[in-house]
Amino acid sequence: MRKILAVGDHFIDPDLFVDAIERATAGRHQLTIDRAKLEWPNVPFGPVDTVNEASGTVAEAIEAIGDAEIVATQMSPLTDEVFTACPNLKLVSVSRGGPVNVDLEAATRHGVVVTFAPGRNATGAAEFAIGLILDAMRRITVADAELKSGTWRGDYYAYDNAGIEVDGTTIGLVGYGAIGKIVAGVLRAFGAHVLAYDPYTDAEKLAADGVEAVAALDDLLRRSFVVSIHARLTDETHHLLNRDNLSLLPSGAILINMARGGLLDYSPLPDMLRSGQLGAVALDVYDEEPPGPSWPLFDAPNVITTPHLAGATRQTAHRAADIVAGEIAAYLDGERPRFVANPAVYDRQ
Repeated sequence: MRKILAVGDHFIDPDLFVDAIERATAGRHQLTIDRAKLEWPNVPFGPVDTVNEASGTVAEAIEAIGDAEIVATQMSPLTDEVFTACPNLKLVSVSRGGPVNVDLEAATRHGVVVTFAPGRNATGAAEFAIGLILDAMRRITVADAELKSGTWRGDYYAYDNAGIEVDGTTIGLVGYGAIGKIVAGVLRAFGAHVLAYDPYTDAEKLAADGVEAVAALDDLLRRSFVVSIHARLTDETHHLLNRDNLSLLPSGAILINMARGGLLDYSPLPDMLRSGQLGAVALDVYDEEPPGPSWPLFDAPNVITTPHLAGATRQTAHRAADIVAGEIAAYLDGERPRFVANPAVYDRQ
């Protein structure tokens, strides 16, 4: 009997994992599947011990996992202490684009394979990015809030205050993975000229998508009236956009971040908005989540904020569970899963 723990939350319910695993394994294995449920997103995620963007505690994870061989999860903290306390654990399948809630080095030392779910929220996040771009370019939520407060902004129809169309506008994408590719396709359909900065993506691939590859981030910032961030947060990309290079943006430019808060230095943005150097900022992610009530950008003009919702679609939840189930089924069938985050673990086996 193979024991699996499905650790769900209020977005991906444990039953979604269980149903997907049962479909993917199709009765080929004798399984016992236990369930546990975390409080995210009702309680925000955060750093837990040595991992990030996790929910619950290490002690709770150890108690829930027990002698399970496999864990399916989105947010459970999987640390060295967990792996030490749960020696039967051999596979952790994480239902997100990057397993930041897992200590990969510790997992590898303990011989635990870690898989992830690339592209699970690409469609939802890309659609959300398009929504933020359109909102910022046309002041939709800003005007809505003003009208509801009793202010009729007829001056938004004045030429100097009027919005900007996507058609004919140069829009720069910082990062060109699964999300950036979809965003680029939609923007091009609107008639935008799309630039992309991504040192890990071949220029010929971008050209085939009708996107102009830009070799230097500074060049993209100088040329783009709208910049949308779609990179992955690493030590290398922390504050990739910062006080120095943001000053290269054209006057009145629009900045979108729905990737990760750490990619962007938020400190210069209030002054840039007040001076008009930035025309608008639309944000779904923050340097601290949730931002406190005295966060400086709350008092700055032309700021759109949403509470980390880009990937929050029902389809994302089902897609993530299906990817996780496929990885678990491959492992149970004696095959190597497709999306292994720590391939070095196989060198130890």
